Amino acid sequence: MSLPAEGPRTIVVVGYPGAELLDIACLTSTFDYANRAGRHYRILVVSPGGQPMPCQSGLVLNAQAPIERLRGPIDTIIVAGGEGAVDAAEDDRLVAHVRRLARETRRIASVCTGAWILAATGLLDGRRATTHWMFADLFAARYPAVEVDPAPIYLREGDVSTAAGVTSALDLALAFVEEDLGGEVARHVARGLVTYLQRPGNQAQMSMFLAAPAPDDDLVRDLVALIRGTPDADLGLAALAARASVSERHLTRLFVAHLGQTPARYVRTVRLEAAAQLLVSSRLPLARVAARCGFTSAEALRQAFVDRYGVTPSRYRASFATGPDRRRSPSRAGERRAGRRRSSERREDQEAEAERHVQQHAGLRQ
Repeated sequence: MSLPAEGPRTIVVVGYPGAELLDIACLTSTFDYANRAGRHYRILVVSPGGQPMPCQSGLVLNAQAPIERLRGPIDTIIVAGGEGAVDAAEDDRLVAHVRRLARETRRIASVCTGAWILAATGLLDGRRATTHWMFADLFAARYPAVEVDPAPIYLREGDVSTAAGVTSALDLALAFVEEDLGGEVARHVARGLVTYLQRPGNQAQMSMFLAAPAPDDDLVRDLVALIRGTPDADLGLAALAARASVSERHLTRLFVAHLGQTPARYVRTVRLEAAAQLLVSSRLPLARVAARCGFTSAEALRQAFVDRYGVTPSRYRASFATGPDRRRSPSRAGERRAGRRRSSERREDQEAEAERHVQQHAGLRQ
């Protein structure tokens, strides 16, 4: 089955028994909404042998074509995720066809555990890749040649992209639409889907405040509540150990056992997430955000933020401000608000730059 080299871009979604229906629906619906603004995409769902795909939800999805008969050129191939992905990655024929088609494709991607199948082709060797946070450790153990990063919603490295769990397919598809057709069409699609234009790919997959139930250990649970509730307090190891009336060494063992990380790392993560929340929900200057979240300065926050998210706090704030404001037609009031926002962001960067110069002059290092 050959696909036309010209005309609408061909988007191929690869499924298999045990695929996640929402992965596939997020992809196909996004590109379908783009087609409502013009015939931009040809969307094709394929499976091994063209067989129906029983999905995790209990519904059965019919494929439109067998992957074995597919021929290029193809614009985009996206491998869906699902609990069946581990078995699918051991299907040598399916993996071989994905590898074959990748050579005839402009870009290739996976969603969720679909990364298993891409990894089995060798396409992810030596690359950073993400997958659903619940399966990241298993993925890293199974494919040591892949640099697994469980934090981002999606990662793009050249012509290969990987997205995190389930609805991150929506974010990746919107990013593709924006790349292909421009921001205006992507905003039109996002409005139709009643979603943000897109969450930045480097946004964490999930907030630690929603990630897990409280620890079983009473001592650790009390300290976790303290850290989350007062990120600006003295949360050094000595202070926490003194509060809990245990040794620093014992406290570290408890945190590693119940939270999988040291107290210092946990505190840093909480503070960064608290800062991310404030950046999105308020217009506080960067220095005040830093102070409220326990950082010694705006520069200390900036450095930690870049290390964690790969962007500056100002850029992170601007990314999340894309939604409602940019979807309205520009007005004088809107332009004034945008101007004030840009001025505020410049001030934040200037504050951080000034603090950096002061620290450098004093010979200090945060």
